[in-house]
Amino acid sequence: MIAIVVPAHDEERHLGACLRSLRRAARCPRLEGEDVLVVVALDCCTDGSHAVAVRWGALTVHVQARNVGLARAAGAQAALAAGARWLAFTDADSRVAPDWLSQQLAQRSDAVCGTVQVQDWREHTPAVRAAFEAGYRDADGHGHIHGANLGVSAHAYSGAGGFAPLVCHEDVALVRALQAWGARIAWSAAPRVTTSARRSYRACEGFGATLERLALPSLHPMGAAA
Repeated sequence: MIAIVVPAHDEERHLGACLRSLRRAARCPRLEGEDVLVVVALDCCTDGSHAVAVRWGALTVHVQARNVGLARAAGAQAALAAGARWLAFTDADSRVAPDWLSQQLAQRSDAVCGTVQVQDWREHTPAVRAAFEAGYRDADGHGHIHGANLGVSAHAYSGAGGFAPLVCHEDVALVRALQAWGARIAWSAAPRVTTSARRSYRACEGFGATLERLALPSLHPMGAAA
């Protein structure tokens, strides 16, 4: 079984579109009918996120931590307990391609770090978009790490110790732990994810914060781990 884990903090507005895209990805013919479990880790939600997750048939776990590392870890633990052999991670404000899961598995690696693309730049100036696109490499061998586009085998995830309880950079910490463990990591642009460039972002040092920093004229284009 494959599992997809989505952390969510008050994501009623975006979660439905995310889960709709995950349903399409779960039905990709290349998966040859393998079961796909979607787990939504609801972290301190006060809106209708739970109802949206239930409506789309997701398994829900509840966390009262306001900590994305703990939320991802709780979702992953539920997936492992259900028997998942592969864990795929994305974010509630993101949408995955129909072949997202199959492309992760096609890399034949212990873990897959994918890229992201932004479709709607309306909340940012053209200069921010230009700075992002100048410094971002959307190609194989890229070196970027995104919690919105990450996959790892159950064996490697457990061997590396899983997600640390970090409020930010939990994805980077996991990949570094995987590297220390000796995991084979594919830095691939094949698994496609479209993510939000919203300024009301959730992670304090995540993708949204990176874009906000690009608005400062003193900063250079984003680095490899952004």
